[in-house]
Amino acid sequence: MRGIVAMLVAVACFAVMDAQLKLLAGHYGPMQVAFVRGVASLPFVLLPVLLRGRLARLRPVNVRLHLLRGVLSVLMLGSFIFAVRESSLATTYSIFMCAPLVVAALSAPLLGERVAGAQWGAIAVGLAGVLLMIAPRGGGEWVSLGALAAVVAVATYSLSVVTLRLLSRTDTTESMVFWFSVLLAVGAGLLAIPGWVPLQLEHWPLFAGIGVTGALGQHFITEAFRHAPVAVVAPFEYTALLWGVALDLVIWRVLPGAVTLVGGAIVIGAGLYLLARERRQVPPAQ
Repeated sequence: MRGIVAMLVAVACFAVMDAQLKLLAGHYGPMQVAFVRGVASLPFVLLPVLLRGRLARLRPVNVRLHLLRGVLSVLMLGSFIFAVRESSLATTYSIFMCAPLVVAALSAPLLGERVAGAQWGAIAVGLAGVLLMIAPRGGGEWVSLGALAAVVAVATYSLSVVTLRLLSRTDTTESMVFWFSVLLAVGAGLLAIPGWVPLQLEHWPLFAGIGVTGALGQHFITEAFRHAPVAVVAPFEYTALLWGVALDLVIWRVLPGAVTLVGGAIVIGAGLYLLARERRQVPPAQ
């Protein structure tokens, strides 16, 4: 129960952070907002390390993988911020929910993990739900560039998760979190220079809020996986869609369309099926 509560709190924190990113994206470019996200997180990442005297744990071991993950993080967050700027949170979340399916598909060729036929079927069904949400409507026009940007965010996020699994074999958690934030800030900051807009004083509460909610979300999601098995707490990540709908309604006065709801339900159903199969395959603790 402690793990489940922690996951629910983590999802709420990340949803509020994403809403703040969407608000900032109305004033700054996606890469500049991604830069702010990276910089705002650094004090909250470094402080616990300094207080515990664990600076040595920040040393990177697999530098190439860190750099690859940094590139992927810049592409992922930049496209995600563009997606939430152009579309609603609910629409972006509905598409992003297929990330576990993409990770499962990539784990076979890149990590050598076994994926059963039924799991491939669930992956195909989930991706069909995504196609439903981004397919052309009347007149042959796509739903939005935001939906396509969300697909790019899913792809780069999924590849980032694969690199994270590989990095976890050689590097500490502190190292992975720290260098993620540093490389995100540096990469996004450099790309933001051509279209840089001076930071406005009235937005500083949002800058601070992104740092606080991001740090709290990271803390609680770590606690969730520490106190409960992945197969137990992972399904509660899908509550992000409820938060997306609520925040869209309260802040922007919009509700998702029927196609988004149906497509999101298909994606979530496929993801829950994968989690259920994984839970059945794990032998009980002796």
